[in-house]
Amino acid sequence: MFSMLASIWEKIKDRVVLLVIIALTWVVLAFIHLIIPVEKLFVVMGLMAIYTLILTASFTHQSRRLKKRPERLNMKYEPSVCIMIPAHNEETVIASTIENIMSLDYENYEVFVIDDRSADNTALVLQNLEQKYNGKLRILIREQDAIPGKSAVLNDAFALTDKEVICVFDADARIKRDFLKTILPYLAPEEIGAVQARKIISNRYENLLTRCQNNEYTLDCHYQLSRDSINGAVELRGNGFVVKRTALEEVGGWNNNTITDDLDLSTKLHLKAWGIRYCPIAEVYEEGITSFIPLLRQRRRWVEGSIRRYLDYFFQIVTSDIISLRASFDMMSYLLEFIMPVLLLSQLIIQTFCYVKGYENQLLGTVAVAFALGTFFFCGLLFSLRRYDKLSVFQTLKQSLETSIYMVLLWVPLVWFIVLKIFFFKRDMRWGKTSHGLMEKPAKKETTNVG
Repeated sequence: MFSMLASIWEKIKDRVVLLVIIALTWVVLAFIHLIIPVEKLFVVMGLMAIYTLILTASFTHQSRRLKKRPERLNMKYEPSVCIMIPAHNEETVIASTIENIMSLDYENYEVFVIDDRSADNTALVLQNLEQKYNGKLRILIREQDAIPGKSAVLNDAFALTDKEVICVFDADARIKRDFLKTILPYLAPEEIGAVQARKIISNRYENLLTRCQNNEYTLDCHYQLSRDSINGAVELRGNGFVVKRTALEEVGGWNNNTITDDLDLSTKLHLKAWGIRYCPIAEVYEEGITSFIPLLRQRRRWVEGSIRRYLDYFFQIVTSDIISLRASFDMMSYLLEFIMPVLLLSQLIIQTFCYVKGYENQLLGTVAVAFALGTFFFCGLLFSLRRYDKLSVFQTLKQSLETSIYMVLLWVPLVWFIVLKIFFFKRDMRWGKTSHGLMEKPAKKETTNVG
């Protein structure tokens, strides 16, 4: 009986938790509306803005303090490192990625590339490279019936290495020679479990989409640094992070039942009180997506994985006596970014219906909230692009405007779509893989070698 009830709960848990979160949000907003008679969604915007200002103020204060008294890092921390690179149909980029990573200025490391059931020549390219880098490069060719997904790939490789630190890169990653020497000192303290590097789009000047993606990353860099400044819930971003073996073992490795391995791992680490740092001076470059449909597919996966991560761990985040109060509060505040689009689009539909039917409505107020959301992104981008990318005043204004419009138009409908998907469809593990190799073609020599 209990096993049957547990099975039913697992099937409906996501829907129930999401419904409870949305319902509670509406109840709280309705109560606030009785006290402060303003458009309910302006209250959410206000909370988001206040929390962002607190983060920015904390970051600014920390920056000034560090100028006077720089952070003391353990530069002698040089653990053994296993660099893992999952590769699925990556014959066009994997050779140059390995060559780039093999040039690292660090003594004690190995490179472990895992071919995940590729249908192209990835496996053959790797076998040729294994001979070239005899002893330094390890490869694992997964069987076609192996468990799909990046988490399963990483878990398979993790079981085959004994290195103290795991470093994960995507198959299109590009780094500088001092990457490990730069990022590892941030990992040295006992309580730190993982560190994320700054991600940058390598083809950011190609078109509007790649430029907006890079600006998103720059804005994320600011938020991550701000969360780091309050010891909040800094998150891993999948490409260019290091994690201690002991931390991974304590949380049980990666979760095979998630489509966003990085976000899931971040939450599990915080729930075990492991700190995550952000290192802006260690940079990893990756290809931006150049056309809209593939970008939509990638962001759909990101949004769904992020929301489901909160649904999976919601009760643990709320009730845990291990996770720090700051990290817990930071996670719940970040959840507003996913609740806001649901509320906004719901209100737009309701108020538009009332307007068409001639009922009393607040359509203009709701539209104003949409503009306020765009302004929220615009202000964040102004600060971030000027500070981190050192753009001119004109370019900062121009790119902030176009990126804020891009984010609202992409983000709001996607969140709403994922919410509907969670309510009405079964959970699936569709990966929506990002295609790499758009910037380069396979070398003739490689093609000859792999037949």
